[in-house]
Amino acid sequence: MLTITQLFTQNGGCFITPEVQIQEKLSKIKAFVFDWDGVFTNGSKDANFNSSFNEVDSMGTNLLRFSYYLKHQALPLTAIISGEKNTAAFTFVERECFHYSFSKFTNKLEAVDKLCTIQKIEPHQIGFVFDDVLDLSLAEICGVRVYIPRKANTLLTQYVIQHKLADYITGCEGGNHAVREATELLISLQGNFEEVITKRKNFDTDYNNYLSQRKNTTPQFFASQNGQIVDMPR
Repeated sequence: MLTITQLFTQNGGCFITPEVQIQEKLSKIKAFVFDWDGVFTNGSKDANFNSSFNEVDSMGTNLLRFSYYLKHQALPLTAIISGEKNTAAFTFVERECFHYSFSKFTNKLEAVDKLCTIQKIEPHQIGFVFDDVLDLSLAEICGVRVYIPRKANTLLTQYVIQHKLADYITGCEGGNHAVREATELLISLQGNFEEVITKRKNFDTDYNNYLSQRKNTTPQFFASQNGQIVDMPR
């Protein structure tokens, strides 16, 4: 039977940190934070600066949260942190009942500082999925880091590897189900992938209880404006 490392590397993924060490770091995680552009999307926007997301990645985030719930009997904190304003991201956060949306944060450390202050957690308790230069200062301090590359970013990818700013590099690119790859990896490293899928398939009591808690989550929206962090009414 193939190991997790073998399964994911045969599909193009790359482990910068050994599997067992990522598992150890993952055991301390309390929050999962995602960039938006280049992660859920390929970075493209229309003339109104709107983007999109797909249901494959959406299901991945749902299964990851359920995996965490089964292990801890509590929801993980979840957030989108973006350097831009993305209406699709707002829709995603509302529909998926994420805890937070942070938009227009060119310095993402400010967003994480706000998150950590509100929730009384530390950066090393955050799992971060990211793709570009704007994310590197945050990747440097987070506990588990999944980097989504592009073929065009050969030098940036080498920089991330050289400076140990990621634990895993996806085989898929942003907008091409990289989030699903990242979430399935994290679920498998949490050791309960089969349980997660089986309980979701059967829509059993645990999954219904998880859904009930998820639906009771009211997202909070923040934006960076003139050097201040402000609420964004929805």
